[in-house]
Amino acid sequence: MSDVTHGRHGRPAHHWRRDVVELAALFTAVAVADAVANLVGHGPGGPALLVTSAVVLIATVAFHTWWARRHGHAPPTHDPGARPLAARRQRTGRPSAGSPQSPDEVSGASALWRMRTTVRDEPGTLAALCAALAAHRVDILSLQTHPLAEGTVDEFLLRAPGEVEASGITKAVSLAGGSDTWIERADAHDLVDVPTRVLGLASRTALDAAELPLALRQLLGRCTIRSLPARPVGGGRGPQEVPAEGVLEDTVIRLRAPEGGVITVERPYLPFTPTEFARARALVELDSRLGPRIPHNQDVLTLPEGNAITVRRADTRDLAAARAMHDRCSARTLGRRYHGPVGDADRYLNHLLSPRFGRTLAVQTASGRIVGLGHLLWDGDETEVALLVEDEWQRRGVGAELLGRLVAMAVEAGCESVYAVTQASNTGMVAAMRGLGLPLDYQIEEGTLVITARLDATPVTSRLPYDLRQEEYEGPGVRD
Repeated sequence: MSDVTHGRHGRPAHHWRRDVVELAALFTAVAVADAVANLVGHGPGGPALLVTSAVVLIATVAFHTWWARRHGHAPPTHDPGARPLAARRQRTGRPSAGSPQSPDEVSGASALWRMRTTVRDEPGTLAALCAALAAHRVDILSLQTHPLAEGTVDEFLLRAPGEVEASGITKAVSLAGGSDTWIERADAHDLVDVPTRVLGLASRTALDAAELPLALRQLLGRCTIRSLPARPVGGGRGPQEVPAEGVLEDTVIRLRAPEGGVITVERPYLPFTPTEFARARALVELDSRLGPRIPHNQDVLTLPEGNAITVRRADTRDLAAARAMHDRCSARTLGRRYHGPVGDADRYLNHLLSPRFGRTLAVQTASGRIVGLGHLLWDGDETEVALLVEDEWQRRGVGAELLGRLVAMAVEAGCESVYAVTQASNTGMVAAMRGLGLPLDYQIEEGTLVITARLDATPVTSRLPYDLRQEEYEGPGVRD
């Protein structure tokens, strides 16, 4: 009943004036109630007065209920600047503090979707799409527009309640005027806005030429990227040359590779837009202007027997040293690695060392001699690992070190799996793959063994223990 506040030193201070007023109001109410009771009980019109009061109260309650239902959407009269609850949710994407929440909002069950649809280039078409999504309680987190010659492609990042299925969203969009609608699940990485993502991909490409295929894949979504050299390794005719500005053919993009040849990007399930084509072309042009480059990081390791080795990135500038290592390798080692005539081994090196087709690690001795090479090769949607270790340096853990680092790089690049091609008799490579501690799949065809390691979401340490050094590590080969 009393109004208590905190005064100095935190002591409560009582306001006695308010207490006196409240007591006076209480006594007055008791006196009025006693007078009404005497009038009803002893007056001649008491029962009629009581019935009339009840009827008036019932009518008042009914009128108040009708008014509240009809005008429940209006803001409170005491706060003219307040917005309705629905308007606050539409503006902020979340309920305001103290507002009632639906079961989905309380549990937090929601899903992220990436959706793309084509609409007519007319006023009001986007508003119709937004209204259709809002009717299903779908929140629009971001929107990109891709103008076409006829119509516009709108790309949305959506957050929908968990019970709303993709078919329900596409049906609502279709009824609102959208066509050629495509939708798939998104993740937290898609929350980054497009300019920020493009700048990040450009930075990665500027630091490492091997990042270009990965950057294109992250820029354009799920697609297949192939780099075709101007002169194929096995001889024959190269790909048809494309103009400097590139070619856009519906679901295929062809761009001139910086070092010659063609970069092909294919996405059969969804046509590319001119905006996406321009972004891809700008990224390739940046790579071309910067020229050959690789990170200069290197690690100096000590093998169990005491020898010091250096593991570093390699590229075509190491071609002469790699050929010298080929000359020191036995025919058996080269044959297991390349699955073909030993004389053809040197022809693969320029392709394998090019950052355009993947990443290469070199093992170098204190004298500067290369004694081992490990390749992580982009093969369309798949990724291949391949190893070659000089005969005198086998069974020392060099192959295991290279393989562990290559797989760690594949995990960092977002690859779902890696595969190695070798001979079924190469027990050393099988043991090295098993030493990764990852789920493995085996396929054997006519003596050729393909081992696929599923990377899942578990990172692999860059260095592995040298517990397999008693095995041979000639490594997998290159597919014909």
